[in-house]
Amino acid sequence: ELEARPARAARAECLRASSLPGAMDVTELRRKADQGDGEAQCALGQCYSVTHNVPQDYAEAAALFRRAADQGHLNAQYRLGFCYRDGTGVPQDDREAARLFRRAANKGHAGAQCELGLCFELGSGVPQDQDEAARLYCLAAEQGLADAQFNYGVFCDRGRGLPQNFGEAARYF
Repeated sequence: ELEARPARAARAECLRASSLPGAMDVTELRRKADQGDGEAQCALGQCYSVTHNVPQDYAEAAALFRRAADQGHLNAQYRLGFCYRDGTGVPQDDREAARLFRRAANKGHAGAQCELGLCFELGSGVPQDQDEAARLYCLAAEQGLADAQFNYGVFCDRGRGLPQNFGEAARYF
């Protein structure tokens, strides 16, 4: 039986070391991060979360994501949402995770839309709302996010949050 699933592939992509700035020295990232560069703060936070040329330090990663997120950096908001959802480097807080996912989702971040959809599907940090979950999965699916396409397909197949539509389900599977 098919069940909707979290955007684990999106999260894995987000944390994949190969997506980090390869040529940029961590010292240079630190210098730029200390100067307030949100992109550098987010990238350095990612380094700390996946032990890329620095010791793993989830608290430091979360602090760097927070600094960039406060500047409106979408990927930092998304990554910080995972920190709060999982209790990694910060106290676990589903409501704060959903709030951060919403900030990035409202600006069109597909991974955040999918994760916020999961929050609404499960009632994690927000009231359970299958209609809103379906809407968010659809938004992310239309951007090509595979996990969101699968989740939206499940919702179409089962008629969860929208009328049952096998043709639409097949299109997204």
